[in-house]
Amino acid sequence: MSDVAAPDIDPAAVDVLREVLSHQRRLRDGGCAGEVCPRCVSHHLEAVRGAMASGRRIEFVLPAFPTKSPNPAKVLGPLPDLAEELALRFLNGLCERIAEVYPPGAAILICSDGRVFNDLLGVADEDVTGYVRALDRMITRIGATHLEQFTLDEVHRGAGHEDMRAMLSAGHAPTLEELREEVRGGGAPLAMYRGITRFMLEDLSTPDYTGTRSALQRRCRELAYRVIQRSRAWGHLLDELFPDAVRLSIHPQPCATDKIGMLLADTPDAWLTPWHSVAVRSGGRFTLMKRADAEQAGARLAYVAGRPSFYAMEPAGTGLATPAPARRESFEDAACA
Repeated sequence: MSDVAAPDIDPAAVDVLREVLSHQRRLRDGGCAGEVCPRCVSHHLEAVRGAMASGRRIEFVLPAFPTKSPNPAKVLGPLPDLAEELALRFLNGLCERIAEVYPPGAAILICSDGRVFNDLLGVADEDVTGYVRALDRMITRIGATHLEQFTLDEVHRGAGHEDMRAMLSAGHAPTLEELREEVRGGGAPLAMYRGITRFMLEDLSTPDYTGTRSALQRRCRELAYRVIQRSRAWGHLLDELFPDAVRLSIHPQPCATDKIGMLLADTPDAWLTPWHSVAVRSGGRFTLMKRADAEQAGARLAYVAGRPSFYAMEPAGTGLATPAPARRESFEDAACA
């Protein structure tokens, strides 16, 4: 880290960012160098130094944990399960490790974006509410004291859900044509569009869909732009509300940009998240897999407190393993024509 070390830079600030970036989710050929990219460290130093200079905890904002995929081939149901719990434990543990370097510590504000675009996924607002409340209970149950949730409901208190989304878009969203122009330029916007399109196609390929695959592909290509549009609006609003926070993302990011892409779990797919998958235990470690893939591999469904929780490849009765640290993946372009 010699290229980021300087007399006026607190080495602890660099150490904090090295800890965060050791779990970085990168774009393939995104420009990052080394195990922990020094350019990414430099880009976020000012925000970390600002918190440390004032003696306050370092704030991170993470738009994530929206709602479960509506496709039963991917998930166990509409409520969070062990896949989410492992991710929450990882994030809380990350904050605890930061506190070892900087005693005032850190906190991650999970800005649940389910309400932002659930209508585009065909997910009912009631399911989003149930997911958010269950996640709050899970945060409390596991003692994740460094994590909090924030939702669109808290921005527009008392408004109807459709009105919330309309107000968000009216005040903060780019136009669809602006987004199409970005995607036509290639690079990270095209990779994002392809990844979102792929997930839309998977999410909407439910057992009750009766149309053709080509028609669904066309629909998902259009819906992907609207998901990105709403997500961009949510991000702009969060930037306004939390200007001093370090911005995290669940998506792979290019080098030295305003967001740090974060891996939340061990996964063979750089896009796979706990709300698009199930937790699978094998050899004492957990990874994320789509439900259908786990069942095809012979994994057995395991229950906790009477509810489906995860899949296991090994015999029952061995207890839950400690979640493995998330490992960095290179981004694989999602080819969705």
